[in-house]
Amino acid sequence: MASRKRSSNKENTERIKGIIEGAGMVVEQKIVSTIQENYMPYAMSVILSRAIPEIDGFKPSHRKLLYTMYKMGLLTGARTKSANIVGATMKLNPHGDAAIYDTMVRLSRGYEALLHPYVDSKGNFGKFYSRDMAWAASRYTEAKLDVICNELFRDIDKDAVDFMDNYDNTMKEPTLLPATFPSVLVNANTGIAVGMASSICSFNLREICETTAALIKDPDHDIKSTLPAPDFIGAGQIIYNEKAIDDIYRTGKGSIKVRSKYEYDKSANCIDITAIPPTTTCEAIIEKVIDLVKGGKAKEISDIRDETGRDGLKITIDLKRGVDPDKLMAKLFRFTTLEDSFSCNFNVLIGGVPRVLGVKDLLNEWTAFRMECIRRRTYFELGKKTDKLHLLKGLEVILLDIDKAIKIVRETEEENEVVPNLMIGFGIDQIQAEYVAEIKLRHLNREYILKRTKEIEDLEKEIAELEGILKSKTKIKNIIVKELKEVADKYGKPRKSLIIYEDETNYVEEAEEIPDYAVNFFFTKEGYFKKITPLSLRMSGEQKLKEGDEISEVIEGTNGCDLLFFTNKCQVYKAKANDFGDTKASVLGEYIPAKLSMDEGETAVKMVVTKDYKGFLIFGYENGKLGKVPLESYATKTNRKKLANAYSDKAPLADMEFFTEEGEMLLESSSGRLLIVNTADIALKTSRTTQGVAVMKQKKGHRLMSVKKYETGTFKNEKRFKIKTIPSMGAIPTAEEQGEQLSLVSEGEK
Repeated sequence: MASRKRSSNKENTERIKGIIEGAGMVVEQKIVSTIQENYMPYAMSVILSRAIPEIDGFKPSHRKLLYTMYKMGLLTGARTKSANIVGATMKLNPHGDAAIYDTMVRLSRGYEALLHPYVDSKGNFGKFYSRDMAWAASRYTEAKLDVICNELFRDIDKDAVDFMDNYDNTMKEPTLLPATFPSVLVNANTGIAVGMASSICSFNLREICETTAALIKDPDHDIKSTLPAPDFIGAGQIIYNEKAIDDIYRTGKGSIKVRSKYEYDKSANCIDITAIPPTTTCEAIIEKVIDLVKGGKAKEISDIRDETGRDGLKITIDLKRGVDPDKLMAKLFRFTTLEDSFSCNFNVLIGGVPRVLGVKDLLNEWTAFRMECIRRRTYFELGKKTDKLHLLKGLEVILLDIDKAIKIVRETEEENEVVPNLMIGFGIDQIQAEYVAEIKLRHLNREYILKRTKEIEDLEKEIAELEGILKSKTKIKNIIVKELKEVADKYGKPRKSLIIYEDETNYVEEAEEIPDYAVNFFFTKEGYFKKITPLSLRMSGEQKLKEGDEISEVIEGTNGCDLLFFTNKCQVYKAKANDFGDTKASVLGEYIPAKLSMDEGETAVKMVVTKDYKGFLIFGYENGKLGKVPLESYATKTNRKKLANAYSDKAPLADMEFFTEEGEMLLESSSGRLLIVNTADIALKTSRTTQGVAVMKQKKGHRLMSVKKYETGTFKNEKRFKIKTIPSMGAIPTAEEQGEQLSLVSEGEK
């Protein structure tokens, strides 16, 4: 024994010595094997055991919590402290009390996140629509299961679903809950896994039950006739888009626009917002409105405040005198999350495999799941009734001669011989004999036995009915339809979300009324911008500029123009001329990188002014290539302020020029050569990141420096610089021609 111990110690010493010697060594391992061995098990665990709901509508954390509450007797009993529930749930879900309590809060009635809450709560459970309204600690709040949970656990003890061991193999827990209605679509559910996500919107319970029943009866049923649109707990307004609804119902993917509900209080001259989309919060809306007011885009508002209280959500907006509330709300719908989109991605685990299904397919999968639950429940009940019938059949035989049974028991010398003697005396099996032997003495009378044996006829009918159910899918489907009707009648509620159609919301798209008047735009090399009216410009003196700065662009336009600022990082920032206030020549102006929140180290290199996005841009790259892109490529339907990939980053940008129509341009190289090219010779590319075509050849060590508009007649002998075929190196100007060029530049600067 001692030698074995010494040998073990020696092996440990050698092993530790080997580890120390190998410390700091880098062992090469293929990335593929690392992902397969380490990352893939983690990813599968998150997908299957955390983030994606299953066909019963629950994630594992939800199911473990509700089942724990069911086993605690909280389906019919009084409420208990939430801390008790959290502690008990840790026997199934060992992920910490905070995570379990967060799960319970979301399922609670007080939090108001679900159309049909599963937890009947008491105390402060916070609010789904408020970011700052936190819930109380679990030691202060109380909870029990809501009455609708009867439909989740009705068949749980009848072998309707499989059970599995918990994490330490000390308890059993259900793999699914045998819900009698499609809970997967009744309450909203979102989750982010590894490489996939799930986002399921909620539908009205009554409509879902009616639709499911109709699909069971007729597989070709038009689900839109009974399920017009989703239904959200916030009671906002759903903007009905038939194509979007069709996409969601067919593919399980798409988005639904949800708009807040508001009322105008004429006496107080204020707007009361009483419902908001489920994707936002009161605080986010208020912060955005305040930003709009500060930015001068919502001058009609004098105050905004959160008046949410016991009566529910309420955001009040005080208006200035003479403001049209509907026009103001149209603007707020456009610029804030008072109107927002709920993105749908119906990703559900079906048999342990994540699948994205449309509404119809999802309801069919639930029907198949529920049919299996009913089949298993029926088989369980059949077994119970068959066993009982077998016992009563034995009791019926005893009825023929009770005195003989008593005599057999009395004359049997040993207790363990009673059952065999009854079996021999009446020709019954051991189970029946055991049952007869256990009958109390007071029950050995004809009246008791007659009452018991009368049940035989009823049991035989029930067994025949159960056997008929097991043999007929139609009967199983009829049971599901019947249960769905009962659930709809008992728990169904009217729709909360009002459906409005897009043609009723056209006023939202009305353009904001912007005063349009003539202005002059000034942009400097350092990135300063000024908007000056012609009158102010005539009355002004010299332009005030930062030391060393100079004006690079002067453009005449109107206050209704769009401004595009191209940067040194291949991005373009868009702004409205109206976003900038009128100024004077005596001020520095707005610093564009700061005004438009550009990235660190990013500067504007070119300003383009347009009203209709007609024309095109010429991008000149140092390698001598020119790219020609239509300005409409930068027009967007939404009010996006920043566009990436504004031009190619394959070569450094030398210069860019905006043309409203085809014309000639002058290219200059660092070698001193000049080239005149017509823009019509450059092919137009719709892709903003086009690398362009080679136009001006560059000698080694030289680069293209500038691209400018060229006016015919600037050079006396301009044919020298015009080449019929491109690419070309251009020509070196004479001293006289260089003078002409300098004269041209001086006039342009003036």
